[in-house]
Amino acid sequence: MPHNLKLHKSTFRSPTEPIHIAGSKSESNRLLLLQALFPELELANVSNSDDTVLMAQALASQDSLINIQHAGTAMRFLTAFFAMQENKTLTLTGSQRMRQRPIKILVDALNQLGARITYLNANGFPPLQIEGKKLSGQTVTIHAGVSSQYISALLLIGPKLKNGLQLKLTGQITSTPYIQMTLELLHQIGVETHISANTIRVNPLKKALKTTIQVESDWSSASYFYSLIALSPVGAQIALTNFKKISYQGDAALAHIYKQFGVFTSFHNNKITLKKTNLVPSNTTISLHLANTPDIAQTIIVTCLGLGLSCKLTGLHTLKIKETDRLVALKTELEKLGASVVITTNSIRMAATKTILPDVCIATYNDHRMAMAFAPLALRTDLTILDAPVVSKSFPSFWTDLKATGIRLS
Repeated sequence: MPHNLKLHKSTFRSPTEPIHIAGSKSESNRLLLLQALFPELELANVSNSDDTVLMAQALASQDSLINIQHAGTAMRFLTAFFAMQENKTLTLTGSQRMRQRPIKILVDALNQLGARITYLNANGFPPLQIEGKKLSGQTVTIHAGVSSQYISALLLIGPKLKNGLQLKLTGQITSTPYIQMTLELLHQIGVETHISANTIRVNPLKKALKTTIQVESDWSSASYFYSLIALSPVGAQIALTNFKKISYQGDAALAHIYKQFGVFTSFHNNKITLKKTNLVPSNTTISLHLANTPDIAQTIIVTCLGLGLSCKLTGLHTLKIKETDRLVALKTELEKLGASVVITTNSIRMAATKTILPDVCIATYNDHRMAMAFAPLALRTDLTILDAPVVSKSFPSFWTDLKATGIRLS
């Protein structure tokens, strides 16, 4: 694949076969860690994303230096996992951006349990030196308002602690569906959990239920096809597999959210069909609070741009510590296309834009979601996506699947 990809103004075409979306990266990475703790688990439809491949390789590695590159989920989960691997000392590091992403809240929590983790460079940031040992603690207090992945990392190792885990959460809890996903996956393998006020208790478990777990396809990846259908004429439709009506993934909220863009979702035999049923009046303002679904914010605002709608998206404080500062990146790239955008520390507002400027080069900032979120604009104008292969972080077949919908690439 070329480093930069030209997307030519195209017309949507419904693929003849459903597009298969690989397993959820979020579910896969949680289950891989649980499988490492409980080897009797068997997994199916695991994500083929870079992040999941890196996670699997790290879990199997005997090396003393592990570099997980841009994989933020892996950094958080592996910090907790390796902290409890007795008699194993290693260095856990990542890309330059990863070394700028905070991890102090999680390290402090693990140290409360008796972990031995030190910073090799800047205080509070990777790289980390982790001296694996038996963790003797049980009760942890952690601030819940920065990243739900810190909480999930602790919950996932909870069943292997001698006395289980009692996790006390302070502050406003963020990205709650991801915590719920972790709890549901623990329940599937036989772990008992109890929630009371802001405390989660995880009981110890010696052996998982002998079971095969099928990973649901990734709803975040489905968002780009929702955007394509929203930008298409009434009647356009596409089928995607393998999705459930009752999902552990917070981004399943797409089915409800995209009704505002005239897209109806139907469920049948683990398949969803997205259909454009009506046009959206041009004076519509889309207002959404996305604290539980921040990963689809980029997709939604680009959909609004393509439809000439104004929007205000809030609850986005976690976007500043992702692969890039996504709020700044969005403002920069949307304004190249002619939009008027205002950002705060946790929100983004865009005025309705009548004309989208053509032949713009979209920078992606080592962020897979920047590349994929802007791609549906090929239904409106020519544009170039810089560093197109970055999509492999979560969706390696994205450009091939996009081409199947009639988008012309070169």
